Amino acid sequence: MRFMTALFAALTCASAHAQGDYPSKPVRLITPFNPGGAIDIYSRLIAEPLSKRLGQNVVVEAIAGANTIVGTQAVARAAPDGYTFMVTTMSTTVNNRILYTKTLPYDPDKDLAPITQLSYGTVLFVGPGNAPYGDLKGFIAWAKGKDRVTYGSWGVASWGHLAGQILKREAGLSLEHVPYKGDVPAITDVQNGALDTTFASPTSAKPRIASGGIKPLAMTGPQRSASMPELATFTEQGVPNVDLAIWVGAYAPAGTPRPIIDRLQRELKAVINLPEVKERMVAQGQTPVGNTPEEFVANVRADLPKWEALIKASGAKLE
Repeated sequence: MRFMTALFAALTCASAHAQGDYPSKPVRLITPFNPGGAIDIYSRLIAEPLSKRLGQNVVVEAIAGANTIVGTQAVARAAPDGYTFMVTTMSTTVNNRILYTKTLPYDPDKDLAPITQLSYGTVLFVGPGNAPYGDLKGFIAWAKGKDRVTYGSWGVASWGHLAGQILKREAGLSLEHVPYKGDVPAITDVQNGALDTTFASPTSAKPRIASGGIKPLAMTGPQRSASMPELATFTEQGVPNVDLAIWVGAYAPAGTPRPIIDRLQRELKAVINLPEVKERMVAQGQTPVGNTPEEFVANVRADLPKWEALIKASGAKLE
């Protein structure tokens, strides 16, 4: 009995000591999206200052595939020791939960530990730079004269996919969804004429907008973004129900010790509030948050019924 008591005490002390020394080696930050995409760029933006605050390198690794499922599985299967965490969008724990009710290979509640909701963001709807229309109303008038109009997104059941289905329903258009592995290749196809329109992040779209290759038509979300205050929202242009803002959050493997979760939350919150980081996030259409794990979970639970109703009403299906 004394031996077991001593062993337990030793293990407890060792665990506490290990957490106190955290981190003692590089930390892996997985993003379940394509390299070079908006979330990959976002992750690299916070990785450098986070490395300085932690005193260890934070190495970003993009593991794309299956609407964030492949990368999320890599996180869920990682050791829960604080040396692997993920930055992802709501697709991972909201959209996928609703759409893959029987086949989702991870449980968002049991396999992932929430760290913080990093930010809320907006999405742009863009067309070719030489399009004969200049805004959403002009696009709708143009599209109503066509039998087939294509629009892209960064994957089945992504917010871009859902928003397109809502636009299709509300405006009475014949829109055909074309899923891509990221928003950058979709933007490229809009610019070269292989795709009529696409939804994309401001991060990916703004350089092509500046060069004249594509033009912005509307913005999702409840209000205009500080990154492009001149661009009207869908609601302002007469298309309702595209006003929910998407979010970006950080997760660790389930079982990660709470002191480590708290350390990561504090450091991430500090990073996204650094003036230079915050300025770049706002330019990318993101509004920093940095809440606690409990606040993060409460927000997700509050929004889940809204997203479930929206996804079902949109008619989006797995393809």
